[in-house]
Amino acid sequence: MAKSPELEHPTKAFGWAARDPSGVLSPFKFSRRATGEKDVRFKVLYCGICHSDLHNIKNEWGFSTYPLVPGLNFLLPLIGNAEIERRPHTRKPNKKGLVSKHEIVGIVTEVGSKVEKFKVGDKVGVGCMVGACHSCDNCANDLENYCPKMILTYGATYYDGTITYGGYSDVMVAEERYIVRFPDNLPLDAGAPLLCAGITVYSPLQHFGFTKPGMHIGVVGLGGLGHVAVKFAKAFGVKVTVISTSPNKKEEAIEHLGADSFLVSRDPDQMQAAMGTMDGIIDTVSAVHPLLPLLGLLKSQGKLVMVGAPDRPLELPVFPLLMGRKIVAGSCIGGMKETQEMIDFAGKHNITAEVEVISMDYVNTAMERLEKNDVRYRFVIDIGNTLKAP
Repeated sequence: MAKSPELEHPTKAFGWAARDPSGVLSPFKFSRRATGEKDVRFKVLYCGICHSDLHNIKNEWGFSTYPLVPGLNFLLPLIGNAEIERRPHTRKPNKKGLVSKHEIVGIVTEVGSKVEKFKVGDKVGVGCMVGACHSCDNCANDLENYCPKMILTYGATYYDGTITYGGYSDVMVAEERYIVRFPDNLPLDAGAPLLCAGITVYSPLQHFGFTKPGMHIGVVGLGGLGHVAVKFAKAFGVKVTVISTSPNKKEEAIEHLGADSFLVSRDPDQMQAAMGTMDGIIDTVSAVHPLLPLLGLLKSQGKLVMVGAPDRPLELPVFPLLMGRKIVAGSCIGGMKETQEMIDFAGKHNITAEVEVISMDYVNTAMERLEKNDVRYRFVIDIGNTLKAP
């Protein structure tokens, strides 16, 4: 007979969880494993809210496992049929709960006997994953994020067969390999979203060569991902144009975030004037949208990189690709080595997310606002001061 979440592991834990597809989060008692010899345990102080949490707590992608303490299930449909098939994925509610979140930061309270990189008192975080096979080519090349057996931070099946729980909770424990050290100057609250949004845009900027000074890079969408993409791209020294459907975001993009120019994608005159001017584009939009106008903005041999995850297929016109040797590619977070590099780069260049810090009991209201895109640009929960155990 399966054990209850409170009895699965020896260490008591407390958080907020979704228990069914209504998506309503409420207090939830569960447990964490004992600190293993290669594990790091830390007190959670802050935890960001990602749009994927909203999809997952409501099981809108059909793969959520309850109880769910929110983390990174948006990857689930992407990481291999074998992994999907071996996990429970049902829309039927159960008596447990889904504890989300994968932008988890805090202070180390205990380390295992074989931990080498961390000590008690260090500022650390856990991002989108907490495990992988460590034997495939991807893992050997520091690309754990593309491992077919990658283990997500919440709602996934861990090595021991138990379900992983995310960071809407008081304590977190993870293997040293999946812990990220935070620079002393990087604030934990505004730095937490970088563990998802930051690495999601940093990795393609690096991989596709969008970091050479003098290059012209477009960023589609000025939301949780887009605003961070602008900051990283400017730190690399490239020219940045924000591409948005909302004219009222121009001042924000240029005056506050430092973009060089702004295009209203619904303005045919503006789009025509910018044709063939960009070396690359990072597309952060998760809604269905046309790609043809974006391909037109690229120079020959330009690259359009998708990092948003629309819930329906997009139409891809081939002729513009042929005539300009253009590339449409995708990118999904990054490996642990690159994630640490990203955080170190953010510390060096003082890059943080624009956040609204909220209390734990405001989380359901925050989810309602997030669904309406009513946030600038990421919610972060003050776990340390507002998560109150009964």
